Amino acid sequence: MKILMATMGMNIGGAETHILELSKELKHQGHDVIIVSNGGVYVPEIEAAGIRHYQAPMHRRGFREMRRSRTILRDIISRERPDVVHAHARIPAFLCGSLQKRMGFPFVTTAHWVFDTSGILRYLTNWGQRTVAVSEDIKEYLIREYGLPPEHISVTINGIDTEKFSPAVSGERVIREFGLDTSRPILSYVSRMDADRALVARQLIQIAPELDRAIPGIQLLIAGGGNVFDELKALADQTNQRLGRNCITMTGPRTDINEIVAAGDLFVGVSRAALEAMSAAKPVIVAGNEGYHGLFGPDKLAEAQAGNFCCRGLPVSRPETLLADVSAAFSLTWEERERLGAYGRQVIFDHYSVRRMASDCLTMYEQVRRRKYRVVMSGYYGFSNAGDDAILESIQQAIHEASDEVAVTVLSNDPDLTRRQYGLDAIPRFRMWRVFSALRRSDALLSGGGSLLQDTTSTRSLFYYLSVIRCAELLGKPVMLYANGIGPVHKPANRRRVKRVVERAALVTLRDHSSARELRDMGVTRDDIRVTADPVFHLAPAGEARCAQLLSGTGIPNGRPFVAVSVRGWPGTGEFPRELARLCDHLHQAHGLEMLFLLMQPDKDREATRQVRERMSTPSYVLDAPCTPRELMGVLGKAKLCLAMRLHTLIFAARMAVPSMGLVYDPKVDSYLRELDLPAAGNVDQFDGGEAIRRADQMLADYDGVLYRLKIRSGELAQEARENERLLLKLLEESKR
Repeated sequence: MKILMATMGMNIGGAETHILELSKELKHQGHDVIIVSNGGVYVPEIEAAGIRHYQAPMHRRGFREMRRSRTILRDIISRERPDVVHAHARIPAFLCGSLQKRMGFPFVTTAHWVFDTSGILRYLTNWGQRTVAVSEDIKEYLIREYGLPPEHISVTINGIDTEKFSPAVSGERVIREFGLDTSRPILSYVSRMDADRALVARQLIQIAPELDRAIPGIQLLIAGGGNVFDELKALADQTNQRLGRNCITMTGPRTDINEIVAAGDLFVGVSRAALEAMSAAKPVIVAGNEGYHGLFGPDKLAEAQAGNFCCRGLPVSRPETLLADVSAAFSLTWEERERLGAYGRQVIFDHYSVRRMASDCLTMYEQVRRRKYRVVMSGYYGFSNAGDDAILESIQQAIHEASDEVAVTVLSNDPDLTRRQYGLDAIPRFRMWRVFSALRRSDALLSGGGSLLQDTTSTRSLFYYLSVIRCAELLGKPVMLYANGIGPVHKPANRRRVKRVVERAALVTLRDHSSARELRDMGVTRDDIRVTADPVFHLAPAGEARCAQLLSGTGIPNGRPFVAVSVRGWPGTGEFPRELARLCDHLHQAHGLEMLFLLMQPDKDREATRQVRERMSTPSYVLDAPCTPRELMGVLGKAKLCLAMRLHTLIFAARMAVPSMGLVYDPKVDSYLRELDLPAAGNVDQFDGGEAIRRADQMLADYDGVLYRLKIRSGELAQEARENERLLLKLLEESKR
């Protein structure tokens, strides 16, 4: 990929070194990297690595400088056409964000620290399409202060070049340059000498006379430049004059930080500088403007990692504490200091490699980069219906497995929920201008899966899906009816509308043979319609531990076999709740099975579930915790038997090879039972509990045979479901010719 890094400047600093090492590693891996900044001491090293650098005054917040920087960025992006723009720091991110909407480039940011969010400053921030945070506490800050979706934030590390910062690196050249005495102790310190970063440097200068008394002949090697450097240099000169020797050396800004670190016997610093010193196997006192951690060792690893070695949330650094810890560190034996250094270097190898940092960023780039193809998915998404959400997740998963060159935009009733749960781009399904814009930019419309083309729910629902399809057709976009269930369509005018849409579609796949028969009955004659399978046969269940946790929360006796029951509210069911309760009681009393009710769409299933449970004479349980489709599938997979009114509960059960009986409220349930060679317990509008009990007993008597046949059929359907993606990719390739 071609990656453009935008940052304020490339002078000494933790974030700047992070960008330098990240860019060099990406370049090493074969990517083309460009950096735009105000320049700085690292520019020669950047250019020596084959990385192009452009200059822009992004270190200033003034209107004139920001306008100039924006113009420079716009021209560079237009000329270079990067695959992704990666901004670091508030001003570069704001400027890139102001260009991104119009120019449409993929946009990632990194949060290296927390910002002041008061007043207008909150709005001078843009976190891009994805954000990389350098620590968990910064991720929590982004969620808390800016409301960023957690799934859009990746936590990375400050990757360290372990060859550049190594015990093998010599500090001799630096020692000679500054006339240091290797027979005397040397403490090295690196930081920007800015007012908000140089607290510990100031404290070291302040306690130098006391350090000289506690550790005779100690030498302080302080590297870095910034807006308080001149002030601190004057204080250091005064201290040296009082001591009558050159105790404190202020180097100013340097790029040879590895040699500065190598020259010292002990390092004091924070964040990336502390990690670099650890990589060089130096004992490290972690201290900075945001807090004080002290001498690093195994007992402090978790605390240090929590704040990315920045000391956020820890007590402030105090001169007397710093004095005591430096004195204690130099009083350690050589072997003890060697042991601390070796441990620190091992921590870097285990947790802070440059390769890991680059990998984290590349993962985020992959999520936002331009794909070869763009598709829009239209369906019943964003309504907290586990069946339809499972369709969405399984289609997205199957498309990604088939090709990583397909970007998916979902038309959702709740775009924030869809983005949060599945990390997919989503737009409001009823904002027709947004829908039109997404279709205009797309290569195809996927309508489905599920039973979208039906008028049992309402003609209005059918009209919505037909309108989206018609919009795509008017824009000249191919339409794929993706693993659709067709019907029932009752009204003659609606049947004619569905027939026209099916005949014009570029590609039609159906999830069952009854849908194919329904289309033939409508007069559809095309012979290229493919019967595949429901996409949910792709979906993997949640892990064992999570499913066990959810089951435990229901109160169901541990280890007892159970029946998963799924019912939904439906008009005209009469005595159905009472008759179903009879069946549930019988299964408990005659077969020793517990009853666990699942809520596939909680707001529509909860009342129907209550009506059945209150009519039972035996105990029952309900899973009413918030669950993802994969979690519901995993729990259902633990059942011995399933009683399902909702179609996708049946499909979940088939996917998990759990024998089922259908509670038929819609022809689609009956037709899918035939696809799976499973019995119906009865029709809910005239449900006979006695007949349902007879059928259940008959099924349980042949349980092993039913299970064997179901496993074979489930495997066949999983294979057939893969045809949907193969046909989709073929359609997309043809559309580009």
